[in-house]
Amino acid sequence: MRVGLSLHGSSLSEQGARFAAQLGVRDVVVHLTNYTRNGDGSGYLAGGVGPINGECIDAPLWSYDYMAGMVAMLARHGLSIAAMENISPNFWSDILLDGPRKLEQMEAMKGLVRDAGRAGIPVIGYNFSLAGVWGWQRKPIARGNAITAVFAADEVDIDSPLPDGMVGNMRYRDAVAGAAAQTADEPTLWARLEWFLNELVPVAEEAGVRLAAHPDDPPVERLRGTARLVNSHAKYDRLLAIAPSPANALEFCVGSLAEMREGDIYETTRRFARSGAIAYVHFRNVRGKVPTYVETFVDDGDVDMAEIVRVLHEEGFDGVLVPDHVPDLDCAAPWHAGHAYTVGYMKALVAHAAALSAARPAAPVRNPAIAAVAR
Repeated sequence: MRVGLSLHGSSLSEQGARFAAQLGVRDVVVHLTNYTRNGDGSGYLAGGVGPINGECIDAPLWSYDYMAGMVAMLARHGLSIAAMENISPNFWSDILLDGPRKLEQMEAMKGLVRDAGRAGIPVIGYNFSLAGVWGWQRKPIARGNAITAVFAADEVDIDSPLPDGMVGNMRYRDAVAGAAAQTADEPTLWARLEWFLNELVPVAEEAGVRLAAHPDDPPVERLRGTARLVNSHAKYDRLLAIAPSPANALEFCVGSLAEMREGDIYETTRRFARSGAIAYVHFRNVRGKVPTYVETFVDDGDVDMAEIVRVLHEEGFDGVLVPDHVPDLDCAAPWHAGHAYTVGYMKALVAHAAALSAARPAAPVRNPAIAAVAR
C-alpha cells in the first residue's frame, strides 16, 4: 500500500513532478483532460454553483507517443503513473448519450486503452455520468474557516437541465439552438454502461489495463434531469457483475461512498478490498450525507481514516491511495500546502498500518457475500 498524488493542469509538469518527489511520493495519478480550457470558473470561485469547467471541443485523442512522453517525463523524477483519471468528454460523448458516433468513438477508445497499456499506464479511471460533478458551492466552513466544497441540495436547483452539448460538466460541442436538454432514466443509463463494459473490458484485459469506475458525486438520485449510476454502495456490486474481470474494477472514493445515505464505509471497504476489486483509492473525508455534506480536511470528518487504512492493510490491499479534494489553506500556495499536509498524514497512517491492526481486533464482515470478481 503506497501513498500517491494526483497531478493535473499546471501541476502535471516538471515542477509538479519535483513537488511530488520532494514529498516522498513515487506513484502519481495523472489527469490529461484540460478541465479549464476556454472556461471561466470565476463565478464558482466567488461562491457560485459549480464546478464550472471549460470545453474539450476537438481536443485530440491521447496518442501512444503523448502518453509515453508523460510516463518518461515523470520517470525522470522517480515517479510512476499509477492511473490515468477521467476520459475527455469529447472522446466518448456519444457512448454516454447513445449518439450516432458511438461505434466510431468506441473503436477510438479501444485504441486509447491499447496505447495506454503499451505506454505502461496500468489503470484508467472513469465516471460514467451525464451530469458529472456539479452542484457544489465553495464556502469558508472547513476547520479554521478554510474554503471547501459544500453540497446543499436545498440551496441548489439540482433539476437545472443539462445544457445541450455538455456531458461530464464539460462542453464537447457547441450548443444547438432550440435543442432539447439531454436526459436519461436509470435503466437507460445502466444499459449504456453494460454496452460500454462488454465492449471495452476484453480489450483492457488484453492490454493489461484495469478500468476503474468512480462512484457518483454528489450521490443523489437525479442531477440536472439525468439519473445517477453508482449512488449507493450496492450499485458497485451491480457494476462489477456486468463483466466479472480484473479489468473491471473500482476507483474507490471513500468520500463519495461516505456521502451516501446507506452503507457502512468500513464494511464496504473491507468487502471490496478482500475481493481484489479496488484499483486505487481516493482518500477523502467528509462530514454529513446527501442531501447536505461538507468536504473536510483528511483528519476532521465523519470517517475514521485510520480505520480505513487498517482495513485495507488487513485485506492485503497493495495499491495506491491519493488525496482527493483538499480544502484551501490560507497561504500563498493553498494547493501545495493542503496536499503536503494530506500526504504527510496519509504516509504516517500507512507507515503504521501494521500497528493499527495490532491495536484493534479485526471487525467481522457483517455481509460475507463478496462480489464475484476474479483476482
